[in-house]
Amino acid sequence: AVPEGDSAAVASVVHAFHEALQAGDTASVLRLLGADVLVAESGGLENRDEYLSHHLPGDMAFAAAVTRELGPLAVTVSGDVAWTMSTAKTSGTFRDRTVNSVGAELMVLSRDGDAWRVRAIHWSSRQAR
Repeated sequence: AVPEGDSAAVASVVHAFHEALQAGDTASVLRLLGADVLVAESGGLENRDEYLSHHLPGDMAFAAAVTRELGPLAVTVSGDVAWTMSTAKTSGTFRDRTVNSVGAELMVLSRDGDAWRVRAIHWSSRQAR
């Protein structure tokens, strides 16, 4: 059986990551990402340094500009590894473009001492129908 606290702790990290993106809080994002994190989005794969220099500033600006309506967050914990899956509807205006999309997110986390760290993120999205 998975300790109830682990599922809640993992969910808390995922929510904190999105809150940090929306707030433009780079220090919190860095604290939550593992040193070897991989981010898959827009058909590409970025390591931590590439994500920080390429997509993070845009992801922060996007998160601050739009409204994200999160669906249920499914959390699975297996020992010192966990993964979360969720969907979201995103709407608003970003860089003079109307945004109306649905997306899916998969995050893989691992226990790092007393804390959980994000080790992989996969985002996909499409225009809402």
